[in-house]
Amino acid sequence: MLSLCQNKIKQKYSTNLSCRLFSNILEKSTPFDFTQDNYEKVETILSKYPTEQKRSAIIPLLHLAQDQEGYVQESAMMKIASIVACPVSKVFETFTFYSMFRSKPVGDHVIEICTNLSCTLRGADKILNAIQDKLGIKIGETTKDNKFTLLEVECQGACATAPVVVIDGNYYEDVEVGSMNNILRDITRDVVPKTGTQSKRNGPEPMGGKTTLKTEPWAQKIREDL
Repeated sequence: MLSLCQNKIKQKYSTNLSCRLFSNILEKSTPFDFTQDNYEKVETILSKYPTEQKRSAIIPLLHLAQDQEGYVQESAMMKIASIVACPVSKVFETFTFYSMFRSKPVGDHVIEICTNLSCTLRGADKILNAIQDKLGIKIGETTKDNKFTLLEVECQGACATAPVVVIDGNYYEDVEVGSMNNILRDITRDVVPKTGTQSKRNGPEPMGGKTTLKTEPWAQKIREDL
């Protein structure tokens, strides 16, 4: 079945470089199928979109495949393409566009460190060096015990509390070298570290505390129940 699909892809998209590359990758892919429990989730995902727009489900289905296997293999893209009834190239294009999808196996815990402008100005380079020194790996590598994988990412959308490190989807903000080492120590011991800001401030408030909105608004209430 896999060989038949490969041949169809090569025949239909032989003039497209990315598709030719993808069809060559498929030759090294292992068979993939969703688990029974995940097939129920597939049905739930598809129910959110009109029948004629099933390809809108590509992104959540890619997430589902990655949650199941830890990464998205090429045969999983073929499975998704068959489910949403679209060319495999469309799934491949979506997969390669977004950095949150992974093409190879990762460790038990995925560390994503932002090195964009705000985080860099707030010391992301020191945090990155601390992680590399403690774990003995570089960006894109996985520790020998398969415990951690280190990835460099773009903006995590938490610039006000930079520098930011995301581990397994949990945000750790206002990170310093000391707090980063503590976070890694806790995870190694299977202890869940405190998420959010690692400083004493309240969320993204200024380090010295509030500078505005220190008192109740003076505006007259229009309704008593507000």
